[in-house]
Amino acid sequence: MIEILGKTKIDFVARRRIAFVVSSVLCLLGVISIIQIGRGAANLGIDFAGGTSVQLKFNKPVDLGQVRTLLAENGLKDSEPQQFAGGDRIMVRLKRAEGSQVGMAQRVQDIFAKGLPDNPFVVEGTNEVGPAIGKDLQKAALWAIAISILGIIAYIAWRFEFKFGVAAAIATLHDVLAVLGLFMILNREITLLIITALLTLAGYSLTDTVVVFDRIRENLRDRRKESLGEVINQSINEVLSRTTVTSLTVLLVLLALFLLGGEVLHDFSLALIAGVCVGTYSSWFVASPIVYEWRIREHARVKTPVKAKAKG
Repeated sequence: MIEILGKTKIDFVARRRIAFVVSSVLCLLGVISIIQIGRGAANLGIDFAGGTSVQLKFNKPVDLGQVRTLLAENGLKDSEPQQFAGGDRIMVRLKRAEGSQVGMAQRVQDIFAKGLPDNPFVVEGTNEVGPAIGKDLQKAALWAIAISILGIIAYIAWRFEFKFGVAAAIATLHDVLAVLGLFMILNREITLLIITALLTLAGYSLTDTVVVFDRIRENLRDRRKESLGEVINQSINEVLSRTTVTSLTVLLVLLALFLLGGEVLHDFSLALIAGVCVGTYSSWFVASPIVYEWRIREHARVKTPVKAKAKG
């Protein structure tokens, strides 16, 4: 409805090789991140690395900043305190890497009993995640991403053709790897919430790619006299305003979530912000150029034997 960019004539196909180099670097960082996760060397949350969580209910609401200060002053600076609605419930998550888990729940209770003597509390529950469970969760997370990629290939192949399905799957995997690589560089913690963000990102990236593919399919049918590169460039330029407006609208919501959503949603919203930016880029410079490369190489292979036969 709103064409904020007007009629553009950007040659996306001509810039594909530069984009492929950039994307290769992003994917390499993501692959390194996955290797680090598999080795247990990444910054993993207790969902994957194992640890203890303690949930407390105070008589009066507590300040989350004060809670973090108390934990840091008592040697638990890497703990993850979370505050629930109402402000009187706190959950403290402690990674196994911080040392022995024996007595950790009692240690947290002692810290608050001494640090907040005028605000008594009761322990609503404790939970321990062992390293074996963490490994199972890692495998489950990888399976979830793999199944989503296969589902994308099947859906796009049914709706368009197999080449489009593979290109969309590669673009989606590219986006997931790019965000994982970014989190590795920033040393952000990988939790189940981040995996949720990655799966959400896969859905967003697919939707954006399908919009571009729909226009390419229409133009391939209506503009048979034009070259494949011209059709792809024209198609992306025609939906450029639409995808830009969509991405900016989503980013506004995510920025509000990032700035105002609290510590619990900070990394989740950061992953989605990075993912939306990378996903928009990949629908222009990764998915469609892959289809272009595949088709022209296939066409070249078909023509080469014919020429050789004619010479013979």
